[in-house]
Amino acid sequence: MIEPFRVHVPQADLDDLADRLARTRWPDELPDAGWDYGIPLARVRELAEHWRTAYDWREAEAELNRYPQFTTTIDGQNIHFLHVRAADPDALPLILTHGWPGSVVEFLDVLGPLSEQFHLVVPSIPGFGFSGPTRERGWDVDRVARAWAELMRRLGYRRYGAQGGDWGSVISTRLGGIDPKHVVGVHLNYLPTPPPPGWTGEAGLSDGDRDRLTRIMRLKTQRHPHQVLYASRPQTVSYALHDSPVGQLAWIAEKFTEWTDPRSAVGVDRILTDVSVYWFTRTAASSARLVRESAFGGPPAPCPPPLGVAVFAHDITQAVRPIAELTYTIRQWSEFDRGGHFAPLEVPELFADDVRSFFWSLR
Repeated sequence: MIEPFRVHVPQADLDDLADRLARTRWPDELPDAGWDYGIPLARVRELAEHWRTAYDWREAEAELNRYPQFTTTIDGQNIHFLHVRAADPDALPLILTHGWPGSVVEFLDVLGPLSEQFHLVVPSIPGFGFSGPTRERGWDVDRVARAWAELMRRLGYRRYGAQGGDWGSVISTRLGGIDPKHVVGVHLNYLPTPPPPGWTGEAGLSDGDRDRLTRIMRLKTQRHPHQVLYASRPQTVSYALHDSPVGQLAWIAEKFTEWTDPRSAVGVDRILTDVSVYWFTRTAASSARLVRESAFGGPPAPCPPPLGVAVFAHDITQAVRPIAELTYTIRQWSEFDRGGHFAPLEVPELFADDVRSFFWSLR
């Protein structure tokens, strides 16, 4: 059963947030620390004060509710999704999957442009946002991809595309492997490309690709601190994130600074809407569990449908095409000198144009 859904946070939760923000117990900071030890105290104070006194959640809520939203139960888990249909009944359906620390908020600036050509399905990953917490072990990326295939089947879509970045990249490629008869193509705005064991092709790479590979291998051996915590102790770190709005704010806002292009920084209100989604839905702990549940380190899973890859200059890493082609059939490869990890929020026009171009090429 698919049921209509509207976002509505009780006023008591808004009042509780304001009270907690007003009573924040702030840490100290070393003089002239800058970013050497993490997100600076002055930056978090500024964001917290804006969240408490100027940010309007009801306005954000109204924006989300402008789009049709629904929930359904798949494999015992509540699944929330936006479903924005194009005017053309024969438009290609497209499922868009967010990442961490993102949410469906990542796609708000591209829903209008993309819904001119696609029927859009934008789900919240189980354990994230309005899908709510997961209630049992085993919700890894493969299980999410299987849930997406079932969701598209329930909606009556037998031929569709998939798009994603961050977690959405992994889930979308797994979806292409799980449901290749129905997935016509997969578009990614983030694609890690570590070389396979025994690979000896580095000498044939360009200087630029060798630089990219060095960065990829550094990230593989020196994982981001949040990934280390989430992979080992997701429950322990969740107490701080779940109980302190400023803790949740600092944890997420740091990534929206470090992983973006300074020339296309995400607006403060967009960041706060995303943080608010995590806070109000109480999904700090369950969203962290996805790292622990999903095993990595082996070869990439096969994805038979063709891929479109958009590489943004300020992303965490940039994909190396010769390595990607060892696993995937690349139909479109785009390089952009602007944008970062949150491309739909940072450079929505570039992102939407590239998605349209790729799926048009598959017609």
